Amino acid sequence: MSESLKQKTAKGLFWGALNSGSTQVLNLVIGVCLARMLTDADYGIVGVLTIFTAIAGDLQSAGFTQGLVNIKHPTRRDYNSVFSFNVLMSALMYAVLFFCAPLIAAFFRQPCLVEVSRVVFLTFVIASLGIAHGGYMTKNMMNREMAIIGGVALLSSGTVGITLAFLGKGYWALAWQQIAYIGVLNLGRYHYVREWRPRLTLDFGPVREMAPFALKILVTKIINTVSGNVLTFIFGRIFPIGQVGCYSQAYKWDTMANSLVSNTVGQIAQAVLVEAAPDAPETSTPQPKTSTLKSQTFNRQLRVYRKMLRFTCFLSMPLMLGLALVSREFILLTIGAGWASCVPLLQALCISGAFMPVYTMYQNLAISQGRSGVYMWLNVWQIVLQVAVILCCHRYGMYAMVCAYSAFMVVWLLPWHGFAGRLIGYRWVDVLKDMLPFVLAAAAVMVATHYATLAIVSLPLLLAARVLLAAVLYYLLMKLAGVEILKECERFVMKKF
Repeated sequence: MSESLKQKTAKGLFWGALNSGSTQVLNLVIGVCLARMLTDADYGIVGVLTIFTAIAGDLQSAGFTQGLVNIKHPTRRDYNSVFSFNVLMSALMYAVLFFCAPLIAAFFRQPCLVEVSRVVFLTFVIASLGIAHGGYMTKNMMNREMAIIGGVALLSSGTVGITLAFLGKGYWALAWQQIAYIGVLNLGRYHYVREWRPRLTLDFGPVREMAPFALKILVTKIINTVSGNVLTFIFGRIFPIGQVGCYSQAYKWDTMANSLVSNTVGQIAQAVLVEAAPDAPETSTPQPKTSTLKSQTFNRQLRVYRKMLRFTCFLSMPLMLGLALVSREFILLTIGAGWASCVPLLQALCISGAFMPVYTMYQNLAISQGRSGVYMWLNVWQIVLQVAVILCCHRYGMYAMVCAYSAFMVVWLLPWHGFAGRLIGYRWVDVLKDMLPFVLAAAAVMVATHYATLAIVSLPLLLAARVLLAAVLYYLLMKLAGVEILKECERFVMKKF
């Protein structure tokens, strides 16, 4: 990796971590406040709509954001074309979903969803105005600016949500919180992206050029959206809305934790991997390479990729297994005993949550290589098999279905490992070297911490003791093992501060 790319990567990871960290801290505070004022039914009402808003959002962007990032030197025409497409597509999607609102309400047997869904669906209309700007910032690794925007948007929207919840507006607090977040986020993007200003045009030439690559990304994003929300959708149909809200609460905390790492690496992974392959094609169509050039690309990208994956596992494994360890104390102390039933669901989700940032790395590798077809089919088979496994456990209840989902997500990493091996020469033995030490170390630390703190009765003291002891033990274990990722993190922090 060249020095300039190394510096960009370190800087991007730093601001990505700061962005994700501050975001999750604010999310934690806001989430605790809202959970203490709202009911599980309120969360269930808005939770069942997530799959619709997420799919509509995927359709409006249609993968062209990734298409922009994958172009070496995108032009103003490229950005304007994607901007216009997003705006027009979002208007069409909102019109469709507006008239589908009664059908959605009837499916979940919740009449209030007619009005709520029509308000919540406005989020992706507003979001369409800033998608191209987000692609511009990602392409140019404006991670510091994205951190600032994200923090301001979250604080503003959290204030709106908490105020409405305090006034007794129930699920409307969650609905308007989403709209406020997207609105402030777009204002921030417009403030920082001054080199390019959008124009609504009918020039879709660049969009057509990106379409073969972008449409495969679109299909894959929809599949990922369905995969991430399939349990909420299924539960919304077969279980009471209160139980759905309980699962939504567990899923929210799990997602907040694993996205701390996923967003940190995800903000720069594609851009860094594209730059690490200097002879990568400008378009999504793979170009023939000589064996020498292929070997050169493999060596460079493989080094970059392995280092980023080790960094991902170094953070993700202790974070998520640690959350599983303290989930009971965390839930009872923050949002109250009324949410105690979501503890076992959260513990099960944390197991797969530890590996979700690894998925982010593999997916960005595929996109950076222009291999959106392979990326798409791996995710197609994932959702097909995933739904089959989940439904097979239907008779055993919600917890069994969540456990089956979590186990499947861990196992499904195997096809991704095989794909990476064929793409950049990532051997299975290297996969084990890069991931297994962190998995085993984190698991050993959590088991030791659990038994060492069993005698503590006070919940606040137990939570503090487990967090502190686990952090110290993991750091000492990494230090004694001479883990290079830890050394690099220490050197960077010392240099930065």
